[in-house]
Amino acid sequence: MSNREVLNPGEVYFEFTAIGRNVKVAAIHAASGTEVSVTGPASAARSDLERLALQKLVARLGRERGSE
Repeated sequence: MSNREVLNPGEVYFEFTAIGRNVKVAAIHAASGTEVSVTGPASAARSDLERLALQKLVARLGRERGSE
């Protein structure tokens, strides 16, 4: 995976699961199947939770690229 692919991961799927007053957001990289998740308050803006999950996914893809 190139640096460009890490900075722009392409297609990413988001899954939201309500857990009481919180929500778990999973971000899945379509090309590799790599998945990360974050948890935040259900009152948080959906876009903020997606951005946080995407940042975590990009970091994970960067680490995986570094270990190849």
